[in-house]
Amino acid sequence: MKYQRILLKLSGEALMGERSYGIDPKRLAEYAKEIKKVYDLGVQIAIVIGGGNIFRGVAGASNGMDRVQGDYMGMLATVINGMALQGALEEAGMPTRLQTALKIEAIAEPYIKRRAVRHLEKGRIVIFGAGTGNPYFTTDTAAVLRGVEVSADVILKGTRVDGVYNADPEKHKDAVKFDYISFEEVLAKGLNVMDTTAFTLSQENKLPIIVFDMNQEDNLLKVCQGKTIGTTVTI
Repeated sequence: MKYQRILLKLSGEALMGERSYGIDPKRLAEYAKEIKKVYDLGVQIAIVIGGGNIFRGVAGASNGMDRVQGDYMGMLATVINGMALQGALEEAGMPTRLQTALKIEAIAEPYIKRRAVRHLEKGRIVIFGAGTGNPYFTTDTAAVLRGVEVSADVILKGTRVDGVYNADPEKHKDAVKFDYISFEEVLAKGLNVMDTTAFTLSQENKLPIIVFDMNQEDNLLKVCQGKTIGTTVTI
């Protein structure tokens, strides 16, 4: 395997499946099946998941809600998603731990870097919930931050598009996909890979990002094997 320890970033919207809101158990089961293919080969897996299928702090703020309050609500949404994913992974036979940046002792461990690394070394999948624990920071930033902290080899951003394009492929039929692109090129071309804070943190720590279609069967496995799937952003 090319990567021994990965940080998988999933959007909350990915869990909706065919629904317009909430969590689709069928999609959860599909993701658990894909993750197990990688887990069975000995890859150490950490996961950060968004909360946009339940609540978005930014959307709340745009409707007149206090931004800080909205962001904390969004963090709790990621914990709900983390619990749902944890259940699906354990149902598929994988040991897990849910750690959260906000203390919710009844359902999750508090995030402790050394404990998280130990879980990974023992073959447990670690799900990080509640983002960074701070308002104004996205789950993309949380994913890169946790990836850096636990010394992940790569950030795998599972989305519904199969990589980074020079234009929105859903709007422009002639959009061109990049197989490999540098951090500098992404910034120069104004491409949208992650939010600026997350992207800069990844660049500064020389942590590559791979953007790929998580909904395509075996894509996660192929990425971990080093096959050219999606777009790889490197130094």
